[in-house]
Amino acid sequence: MTEAPPFVLSLRSVHREYGDGDATVKALDGVSLDIRQGEFVAFMGPSGSGKSTCLNVLGCLDPPTAGTYTFLGRDVSKLNAEQRALLRRHWLGFVFQSFNLLPRTSALENVELPLVYQGVGASERTKRAREALAVVGLAAWAHHLPNELSGGQQQRVAMARAIVAQPAVLFADEPTGNLDTTKSHEIAKLLSDLNQTRALTIVMVTHEEEMATYASRIVRFRDGRIERDEARTP
Repeated sequence: MTEAPPFVLSLRSVHREYGDGDATVKALDGVSLDIRQGEFVAFMGPSGSGKSTCLNVLGCLDPPTAGTYTFLGRDVSKLNAEQRALLRRHWLGFVFQSFNLLPRTSALENVELPLVYQGVGASERTKRAREALAVVGLAAWAHHLPNELSGGQQQRVAMARAIVAQPAVLFADEPTGNLDTTKSHEIAKLLSDLNQTRALTIVMVTHEEEMATYASRIVRFRDGRIERDEARTP
């Protein structure tokens, strides 16, 4: 009998609140969730449902107000800001709706950036960045600036930057939000390919049902809670 992959991400009764007193907003209200290594999970729900807040907690961008978050068995909820930053730098990759590329820097140099922060030497940085660009189909565009690339190509550069450090988890927050339908499907397909060929654990926030169909599991949020958690065949 094949043993199930281990949990990479685990939340237990996690709350995330903003504001004080009567102005307090419960963005997450007692969320418990486990994500196994190699899963591709889509978070869905209306605006204000808690899906992006949950991604931010999992991505160590926001600490939980209460509850426990463990990453590969380590209690992240007890880490300070510097420790969370180190975890992000070495273990997590991020893709956002806005591509967040440095405008006067080539695609290659943009992809190298996480490796600079890790202290990787110049020749190794360049080698790994070229490999990452090849994975996303942009090897020939390495020396182009962002304004010389289409929106879909810019998002591919952002994805190469997210995977160049070989993260344990890739977080994608509305990665197709600024793209047309054709380019959106290309990006979602690329995420699916990364998940399947590299067994990369992916958590994606999306408003679009079409994009969620590329995931192997959909977690639906409402009012800061998980409303439904369903496995599917992408």
